[in-house]
This record gives sequence, structure tokens and C-alpha cells, in this order.
Amino acid sequence: MKDSNLLRTLDVFLEGAKKPLVVVLGPTASGKTSLSINIAKHVNGEVVNADSRQLYKMLDIGTAKISKEEMNNISHYLLDIKDPKEEVTVGWYQEETSKIIAEIHKRGSVPMLVGGSMLYISSIIDGLTFASSVDPEIHKRLENEYDEDGGIKLYKKLQKIDPDTASNIHQNNKPYVIRAMEIYELHQMPKAEVVSKKGCSYDLLIFGMEVSRDILVKRIEDRTDAMFESGWIDEVRELLRLGYTENDPGMKSCGYREIIQYLRETDGVDSDSDISLDILKKRIVTKTRQYAKRQMTWWRGDDRIRWII
Repeated sequence: MKDSNLLRTLDVFLEGAKKPLVVVLGPTASGKTSLSINIAKHVNGEVVNADSRQLYKMLDIGTAKISKEEMNNISHYLLDIKDPKEEVTVGWYQEETSKIIAEIHKRGSVPMLVGGSMLYISSIIDGLTFASSVDPEIHKRLENEYDEDGGIKLYKKLQKIDPDTASNIHQNNKPYVIRAMEIYELHQMPKAEVVSKKGCSYDLLIFGMEVSRDILVKRIEDRTDAMFESGWIDEVRELLRLGYTENDPGMKSCGYREIIQYLRETDGVDSDSDISLDILKKRIVTKTRQYAKRQMTWWRGDDRIRWII
């Protein structure tokens, strides 16, 4: 979509929208940040972060968090508000984001949801209603079962009973794996059948960034290199010095666990070993590519999205 067509689309949309919400989504490294700033300037927009990892303080380089300079005086919300030790639920995100959107509307500005966390975005644009029932005994048993082997058996069980949910959760995402299993045991049905959609309460205009596979892979590789050049390893070292570990929710972000493992393996050895560092980068690039693929799989069938190529 050319810039002139995009701006015309925005103008037409805003003329008829009573409760506008502009969404910019897409896979990691697809260029969402730049587009969102340009749109915000045009529509008097204010941006609400929809990246689950950018909620955390001190996780800046590895999450490609937008800088003050990049914000270009555009207001941004839900960035740097959680300690890496804090767990964040989709229900919490939905509640907080809904409040912020209402405040932006009151100011006469246009709220914009920008990011790539699929379920976070869906909680707003689909009006998800979440299963709230909790059984402490079941939760504790599942937690113990997960800890026995790092979630291997529990995740395989989830793949059998709820393959759709499992396909969107990584085995290492302990809280999500346990919660999905907990929902199944409580309701005897997959998570998707328990989590219902009540519909969106906003007038939506959704832009999706579509990038060819080859170009996206190159961008992911280049961005990963840039992150390391910007001091990503030192960022992780400082987090470890402050007492954070790979088991903290924020540290489960893509790349952070891998860097922690790398630092342990190279402790007392030449940590600047080109071979070890090269392997580390390849691991992170592979995980990032896999995540980008899951993102596009999630959104591909949504005909509300206007894809920008």
C-alpha cells in the first residue's frame, strides 16, 4: 500500500469512526515501529504497546524497545512498567489497555495498538473473555509435573489434547503451558472453547506488515547482529548481577535465556570466542524466525487486516 493510499484510508476511516482504534501488527522485525510513528503523526495518535516483552523494565536491547528519540514526541504507554520478576497475564493487559484507550478517546486523540503479541492484540480486537476458575491443587500438581523434566511430558500431553493451543505456546513458557492444561482439566475442553469472543467494542482499522520470507530472515539476522553490537550481552550480565535469573518471567524473552546459557558455558573461558558467539547468534535467529512464522500463521486468516507489502 502506497503512503498516499494509506493516509487516504486513515482519513476515510476517521470520518466515520465513533470509537476509533488503529492497530499496527506484524511479525518481529517487519517495520511496525516506523509505520506506527508516521500514522500517529497524521492522525494525532497515541500508541499503546502490544509487545508482551516490552512491558518489562531493563529489557531494552533484546526486545528492540523503542527509544525516546524514535518516539518523536508521540505518547507511548505500557512500556517499562513491570519488573522482570513479575508475571503478566493477558487478562491484566486487556484491562489496562482498555482503560488507556478510554483515556485517549476522552482527550480527542486516536488510540493505536502496536506490537506483535498475538493473544494480547486479540484480547482487545476480539474482546476475549477469559476462563477465570482456578484450582490451587491442580495448579500445584501441574507445576510439579512441569518441573520434573522442564515441561517435556506436560507439553506433549497438551499437544495431544489441545494441539491448536500448543502450537501457539513454546514448551519453555511454563505459565502458559500449565494454564492451558489447567483449563482443560477444569473444563474438559480445549482452551479455545473456554476462552470466548464477545466482539470488539471499537471501530477498527488494522494494518499488517507483510514481508517476504527472505527479506524478513535477513532483517532478523541484521537486527540480531545490531543488538549484540549495541551491548545485549552486557545488558544480560547486568540483569544477572541484579539478581534476575532465567526463571523470571521477563527473562524468558527470546534470546535472554540463550545468552545466560552462553555466559555460563564461557565462564572462565574466552567469552569472546567467535565460534561460541556465532552459534549463540544462530540459535537466537532460529528462535526468532520460528516465532515470526507463528505470528503470521495466527493472523493469516483474519480478513480484517489490510496487509502492507
